[in-house]
Amino acid sequence: MLKRVVRRPELRKIVPLADTTIYEMEQRGEFPKRFFLTPRCVVWNLAEVEAWLDDRRRASDADTLRKAPAPDVRQRRARPVKVRTKQS
Repeated sequence: MLKRVVRRPELRKIVPLADTTIYEMEQRGEFPKRFFLTPRCVVWNLAEVEAWLDDRRRASDADTLRKAPAPDVRQRRARPVKVRTKQS
């Protein structure tokens, strides 16, 4: 069976995350690990990346994926939220 690998530019098309985000997720064990084909050529196993995407999709559908909290717009410095007062 032929194993397909992808380099960084193709990975970016498949997984729309920043390089630093992918690197940090790899370090935490949350993303497939890259490996070196040569001292200067880094690749990812396409089957592992696709399996990771499928897992993320199932987690999202099951609503088990941890989501970032909504920002508290009242704390922002630029364009502060106007306080509405009740008018009688």
